Amino acid sequence: MDAVTLEAKGICVDFPGVKALDHVDFQLVSGEIHALVGANGAGKSTLMKVLAGIYSGYRGEVRLDGRTVELRTPAAAQHLGIQIVYQEVDQALVPDLSAAENMLLDELGNPGRLWVNWRRMYRRAEELKRQLHIDFDVRIPVSRLTLAQKQLVLIARALHSRCRILLLDEPTAPLSSAETQTLFDLCRVLVKEGHMSVVFISHRLSEVLQICDRYTVLHNGRFAAGGPITPQTTAGELVAHMLGTGMESARSRVFHPADGELLSVRSLSSRDGSVREISLTVRRGEIVGLAGLVGAGKSEVCKALFGLLPRSAGDILLDGRPVNPRSPAEAVALGIGLVPEERRKQGLFLGENVSFNLGAASLKKWSRLSFLSHKKLKQNAHAQAAALGIKAPSLQQRIEFLSGGNQQKAVVGKWLAADCRLYVFDEPTKGVDVGAKFELLRVMMELAQTGCGVLYASADPGELLQIADRIYVLYSGRIAAELAAACTCEDEIMYYAVGGTAPFFPPGQSGKEEPS
Repeated sequence: MDAVTLEAKGICVDFPGVKALDHVDFQLVSGEIHALVGANGAGKSTLMKVLAGIYSGYRGEVRLDGRTVELRTPAAAQHLGIQIVYQEVDQALVPDLSAAENMLLDELGNPGRLWVNWRRMYRRAEELKRQLHIDFDVRIPVSRLTLAQKQLVLIARALHSRCRILLLDEPTAPLSSAETQTLFDLCRVLVKEGHMSVVFISHRLSEVLQICDRYTVLHNGRFAAGGPITPQTTAGELVAHMLGTGMESARSRVFHPADGELLSVRSLSSRDGSVREISLTVRRGEIVGLAGLVGAGKSEVCKALFGLLPRSAGDILLDGRPVNPRSPAEAVALGIGLVPEERRKQGLFLGENVSFNLGAASLKKWSRLSFLSHKKLKQNAHAQAAALGIKAPSLQQRIEFLSGGNQQKAVVGKWLAADCRLYVFDEPTKGVDVGAKFELLRVMMELAQTGCGVLYASADPGELLQIADRIYVLYSGRIAAELAAACTCEDEIMYYAVGGTAPFFPPGQSGKEEPS
């Protein structure tokens, strides 16, 4: 067996009312990419934060190269060569500083440092740029970078700090397929040439099987399973360990939508040009998918319907009546609810508790004479938390401390309480585990069965095929195809998503024109 670089034994972490980690064992072998998987609330992020020195009150033993170490502060972990890159990359960056300054931020912030050798700093940043094959100018402010580029800045910072163990928490959640592949290639190079080990948290099990050498599964704060990833390892096997059972298909029956158009969009274009001449319909009781790659215009269509993106042309009809939502408030008044792609930035009040967030979209229902009834707010919160399976120590807990899946459920819950006619979901399953994903898909189906309309934007064609009745495929801000979900496949969706224009022919059949 290869030498064990990092070993955690009997790790315990307690929060008020919750045992986050219960005598968890974990082993990381030198020169491997190790997957840490589990449902939301299973303890993955808690274990990562223990290893990164963020949770100082853990119990148990951590050994590095056979020597017992104390990881009670982030500085102690970094001194030992352990670095973490979170999914929310903006929290670890200074937006007004350059990429180079952010790369060397740990060094620049050392106590007692009186001046900066700018020439040396930029020379070192250029070295890191070449090592990581970075293609952007390291002198520009980090606020102007894409999410993928910001992630590279944090990995460069880890390399500069002589990182031996790199902890990646949901690194691919905000990335496109091409960006994800670039990150995978980089991880392989770092492990092969840099004598580094990587711990990789992801809810995308296909990625785990593609990039990782071994896996550890946590379930309800305990070690559930672990072992090497071989060609025989399947996603179903991992799901069974994660949930303690197998997982049935999200859609158990074909749902036939009711008659009558709820939403009709005609030749909709946005002022910024990201949406061009979009026409689509959503019938009552129907789930309509918006497919396309990152940047195709899915989010922009959702924002335009919710009054967040100014329109330059086109009409929106709701129940046959022309409407013109110019702000989220006007959209909500029309009965439209949006679950945004960036839940922490756009969907939640992070400083408020769970109870308030679950009632935030319909405060008038819980108020009388402009005074908020905390009793009614609490009753609503208990009902929504029970219906969605939201796990929290208390409904008075600040929502920023919940797991990503529970935060997403709360975003959905606030709209369920608002009794909308049209629900717009923009990448609702991004960054959540398979259990939470199943619950969110179930909620969408139940909303459709009550006669509401559901517009569901996702870059994952497999998810859309599970529950959508029809699918519009977007390419470069336009609708490239309208497909019946029962009569299409992932290959056809992707064909139009990458620019295919001729009629699609399944692989092996002649007559198919390659995408332009």
